[in-house]
Amino acid sequence: MAHRIFIDGEAGTTGLQIRQRLADRRDLEVVSIDPARRKDAAARAELLNSVDVAILCLPDEGAREAVAMIENPDVRVIDPSTAHRTAPGWVFGFPELAPGHRQAIAASKRVTNPGCWSTGFIALVAPLVRAGLIPPEAALSVHGVSGYSGGGKGLIEEFEQAPPPSSADAFRPYGLTLAHKHLPEMVACTGLAHPPIFSPAVGRYAQGMIVEVPVALWALPGRPAVADLRAALSEAYAGEAFIQVATDLETSQLSQARAGASGYVQALDPEALNGTNGLRLHVFGDETKGQARLLAVLDNLGKGASGAAVQNLNLMLGLDEDAGLSRP
Repeated sequence: MAHRIFIDGEAGTTGLQIRQRLADRRDLEVVSIDPARRKDAAARAELLNSVDVAILCLPDEGAREAVAMIENPDVRVIDPSTAHRTAPGWVFGFPELAPGHRQAIAASKRVTNPGCWSTGFIALVAPLVRAGLIPPEAALSVHGVSGYSGGGKGLIEEFEQAPPPSSADAFRPYGLTLAHKHLPEMVACTGLAHPPIFSPAVGRYAQGMIVEVPVALWALPGRPAVADLRAALSEAYAGEAFIQVATDLETSQLSQARAGASGYVQALDPEALNGTNGLRLHVFGDETKGQARLLAVLDNLGKGASGAAVQNLNLMLGLDEDAGLSRP
């Protein structure tokens, strides 16, 4: 018998992507609310309480409202919003976070999906803190660029319907208040004592992202080498289906790529993993300067949103973890 799934908010960007990834599944039945009763709270509550798993692709307040409607103790919930990212009783939905974490997801009734930015940051930093290479008190920063699809319908409409962009709009910094919604889980899931300085940006392309964490190795206890960081990440993600750590040779080839006639070289492509649930990690560095640059490449709508939700869904239902998902 197929497991019944309700995507509350299936018309949004993440909801549409999840439905697409589940479209060919025969082990799941995705149910929808009657369009005529879409705004009927009783109809929504009835559906939320009748399924095996509810996936809440809603704004934060809507997600909290949906959880409050669920009275059936057997209903399991995946929440891709930020409403429950650090809430008690919720398991953070990044299966590769630490040994035993995917088992915690599988056993949980309440799983909070990671955000795209925090997925990249946590994947890069958590193993290094755990290995003692980065101390919890370290002062870190994180920045990068994401496709505009991560900003939801409003930003998508602005970028796709606006007049031709000026050069100033090709790269748009945001989060200038230093109070971005991903910061709490970035701290909670890495073991850091202080939030990083977070400077995100959106580019004029739809999908895909690069997340970067610069590290001053000379300021860290023991002055770890670049190779130490790469080795710790490789060990942390050994055997993982969806996370790859670039080798020293691969990194060297990217580092030494020569500029073309235009004077620029595209060494890393933020769109490289679009359509997959993949996450690729790179460690660049200069031993003489004692500096390193940690970079993560992922699909902000894949491993950063809908792909992660499907991966968590599979774990929670005891199904093949990679069912319905594309590897990098």
